[in-house]
Amino acid sequence: MFLVPLVLGFIFNSLSAFTTWLCRRLGERRGRWATFLLRNVLGIPLWSAGLVLAGRTPSARIFSPSAASETAGWLLLAFGCALIVLALAALRGRAALPSTRDRLIRRGPYACVRHPIHVGVLFTLAALVLIKPTQTAALAASLGAAWVVVQSRLEELDLVQRMPAYRGYMSQVPRFMPRFRRSAP
Repeated sequence: MFLVPLVLGFIFNSLSAFTTWLCRRLGERRGRWATFLLRNVLGIPLWSAGLVLAGRTPSARIFSPSAASETAGWLLLAFGCALIVLALAALRGRAALPSTRDRLIRRGPYACVRHPIHVGVLFTLAALVLIKPTQTAALAASLGAAWVVVQSRLEELDLVQRMPAYRGYMSQVPRFMPRFRRSAP
C-alpha cells in the first residue's frame, strides 16, 4: 500500500522540476504556482506519507536492531533534517516558488554541494532503514535514493535553462559529496 503514495509523490515532485517549461506555457506567475502545487502540495506530502507507511508496514527484518543502530539512525535523521533546513534558509523561499528570474545561490551548504536538500533526504532515507530495519523500509529507501538521483538531474536540466551560470557552477561544485581539499604543506 505504501508504494502508491510513494511513487505518485515522486512523479509529482519530478514534474515540479520543469519550472522553465511551466512558466513558458502558463506564464511566469501560473508556472511558479504550478511548480509549488506539484512539489509542496502533492509531491512532498505524498512521498512522505509513503515513507511513513513503509516504516509502519510489517515485514521481515534485514538485520536485528540495536541501540547503536537506532541511535545512529536518529542522529542521521537529525543531521539530514538540519541540512535541509539550512539549505532552505540559504534559498530564502526560492525552493517553494521557483522562478525563471532566480539567481544562483552559492552560500551556505550550496558552497559545498549542488543539492544539499537532496543530500539531507538521502540521510533521512538511511535513517529510516536504521530505525526500522525491515525489507519494506529498505525498499522504500532504495526507491527514494534512486528518485533523488533522477530528481537532481531533472532539476539541473531546468536550472541550466533558468540560470546560465549554473553550468559553470556544476563544474565547480559536486552534486552530492563535498570535496575535501588537503591543505598545502
